[in-house]
Amino acid sequence: MTKPAHLPVLYQETIQAINPRSPGRYVDGTVGAGGHAAALLEASSPEGELLGLDVDPQALELAGARLAPFGSRVTLVQAHFSTFPEELVRKGWDFVQGILLDLGVSSMQLDTPQRGFSFMQDGPLDMRLDPRQEETAADLVNGLAEDVLADILWRYGDERRSRRIARAICRARPISTTLELAETVKRAAGKPGRIHPATRTFQALRIAVNHELEAIETTLPLAVTALAAGGRLAVISFHSLEDRIVKKFMRRESQDCICPGEQPVCTCSHQASLNLISRSAIKPQKGEIFTNSRARSARLRFAEKSNSPSQKAVLAQVLH
Repeated sequence: MTKPAHLPVLYQETIQAINPRSPGRYVDGTVGAGGHAAALLEASSPEGELLGLDVDPQALELAGARLAPFGSRVTLVQAHFSTFPEELVRKGWDFVQGILLDLGVSSMQLDTPQRGFSFMQDGPLDMRLDPRQEETAADLVNGLAEDVLADILWRYGDERRSRRIARAICRARPISTTLELAETVKRAAGKPGRIHPATRTFQALRIAVNHELEAIETTLPLAVTALAAGGRLAVISFHSLEDRIVKKFMRRESQDCICPGEQPVCTCSHQASLNLISRSAIKPQKGEIFTNSRARSARLRFAEKSNSPSQKAVLAQVLH
């Protein structure tokens, strides 16, 4: 099978991390155009199966074409990755051997002006990963109180000038396009820094619109539950807020006791559910960054399931 001209971020590293084999079952919770999914299916040939989820119908159309040669070994569903346990139940899968989450927004989405993710191209102020969702970035920009908007810019964008920018946005309302917003932020930010002045604002709004951090926090425990013993969980993140959640979760779940360090006796009854294969995040090599500058901020973390209770019973409890 011919590989796509542009490989997804950390392509080889991700497949090595999950270590797919036949006849394993795998979940790609953010299937995108199907690059990682194709590699998982190839590596798990001839009997490996994959469930691919994505909220973006355009991505699913591309993934469907990319993965068509794998036939019935692939199931694609338009759904958010946080709902994957329900899809496992529908398929009759009690557990899986690997789960991949490639977080954030794709290059395809960034390069489509109509999606409203980029401050470099003019388009509607949308930013929804799932077009079926009602709330858009325009709703937040034009409807939130100034202090709430400033808090979003600070919390999700680490924007030090959040109050000044929020004030400028409120004064410029209504704002309906990406370039309008970018120009408003640029004027309010003052002296330009190393990155475009609107970068953090757009990141913060996108995270808020799509409830991205809450979804990660919800999904990670579900992923561990769904893994068979020895199964692998791999997560690719693109900014520190995502990576911090993944890092803390994996480290916590690799420990038997999570009581405070000053507590002399363990009372938490916590049992480790993950083994950390590597304590440090894997970063792209210089060659990948050279060919794809957007890979620069990518971080891959992965871990292995250390035990496997009755998967069917646990999944049933989660869903009910």
